[in-house]
Amino acid sequence: MRSDMMKLVIFELGGDLFAADVLAVDRVLRYVAPSAVPDVASWVEGVIEHRGAVIPVIDLRRRVGAAEVPIGSGTRTIVLNTSAGYVAGIVDGVREVAVVPTGAVTAPPPLFRGMSNEAIRGIAKVGERLVVVLDVERVMATADRVLAERAATAAGVHG
Repeated sequence: MRSDMMKLVIFELGGDLFAADVLAVDRVLRYVAPSAVPDVASWVEGVIEHRGAVIPVIDLRRRVGAAEVPIGSGTRTIVLNTSAGYVAGIVDGVREVAVVPTGAVTAPPPLFRGMSNEAIRGIAKVGERLVVVLDVERVMATADRVLAERAATAAGVHG
């Protein structure tokens, strides 16, 4: 693919559209409830086993402040590949893979207070829709990953 284009996996969170770079998405899995772990951030749902390792599962709706939607037949778990390892995110549904010009992703507006500095890479126009592009490297803060890993070990969850 040309360097001025990027592929985005577009998914729904609370009725809104979000995306992640296709290169950061390892797998899309049918939703299975993760094993709960204590003492983690409210948006960490627990852990699952993936490729022989125990990885944290986050509720991406809670992480980005989207509306709560009940788990349904379209609910999926997206496994993201970050420099710190895999992180799984629960989404309401996966829509499509879209190819967009790199220049179509613009910085988030300043009113995105904390999230713009944490997990939002920018806003992309896909067709006639605006899609929030997540920065998968920042979706889960390092401190929260350490807590999730410690809690999983303490709970006896093994990969």
